[in-house]
Amino acid sequence: MSKAAFTVRAFGYYLIVLGITLVAAPNLLLTVFLMPPTHEVWIHVVGVLVFNIGVYYIYAAKSEATAFFRASVFTRVLVLVSFAVFVFVGLAPPMLIGFGAVDFIGGLWTWRALERAG
Repeated sequence: MSKAAFTVRAFGYYLIVLGITLVAAPNLLLTVFLMPPTHEVWIHVVGVLVFNIGVYYIYAAKSEATAFFRASVFTRVLVLVSFAVFVFVGLAPPMLIGFGAVDFIGGLWTWRALERAG
């Protein structure tokens, strides 16, 4: 397994754990990150989507899908930018940027692995 694939697989496992948490105990996670609890179904829906994306990441890593790795760098950077805009315009609490930062750091890790591989 290449180093880039390893970074994508690791991020995939993070997404799977995050997705399961959002489905099973979203308010526990929200409380830990100082965000208000919710009883809306949407947080669970997001959890299912996050879980599914995690599965895609793991399978892409397994198949050494370099084009996917490169696309994931762009989209993970976009997550941080989008979340920062949501906070800036008052749609979300500042802690949301922390979730975006995890995506951003993961994207940089993958980008660096891709660059080192040539």
